[in-house]
Amino acid sequence: MALTVSLVVFAGIIVLILLRTGYLRLWPAFAAVLFGFTLASTGIAPAITNGISSVAGWISSFG
Repeated sequence: MALTVSLVVFAGIIVLILLRTGYLRLWPAFAAVLFGFTLASTGIAPAITNGISSVAGWISSFG
């Protein structure tokens, strides 16, 4: 049975774990989130989305 989890949820869980364990501090995490939102509004956002989709498709081909 294949379970599909959104990449956003997966990344959020990873960030939360890193924050709770102390490997990532609050302000650098906040800066990374702001960078992500800023990057999403640029012209390179479709290329990043296509790259993530192709990597996800490549990974799912193994299953």
